[in-house]
Amino acid sequence: MEKKYELTESKIYCGITLYRIKALRDLWNVKAGDLGGWVESELNLSHEGDCWIYNDAIVCNKAFLCNYAVVYGNAIVADNAIITDTALIGGHALILDNAKISGTSVVCGFPKVAGNAKVFGSASVSDYAMI
Repeated sequence: MEKKYELTESKIYCGITLYRIKALRDLWNVKAGDLGGWVESELNLSHEGDCWIYNDAIVCNKAFLCNYAVVYGNAIVADNAIITDTALIGGHALILDNAKISGTSVVCGFPKVAGNAKVFGSASVSDYAMI
């Protein structure tokens, strides 16, 4: 499997060392050399598919982003959360615990999705919603 990104500069966030990702090859909307968001390790972002983390978004702990999913803005995906398919997470969204976001779902604004919540299909969660 060819790697699609490498880990670059680091910062400490809530006691966790995070690394900014840098694209090693062109993806759907990312060019080789583009900087992305932040991960704790390569276990947070799949090297397969066109999934990507943009801006200052964070995916950490045992959270995982795969397929064609996107996390952007200042969103945080943590704990054991999974973002998959073509799900879109943005703004200041918090996806925590064992939450799973899949399908063509969109979670943006200031929502919090936590616990064992599942957002799937073509669902939309926005504003200050809490699930």
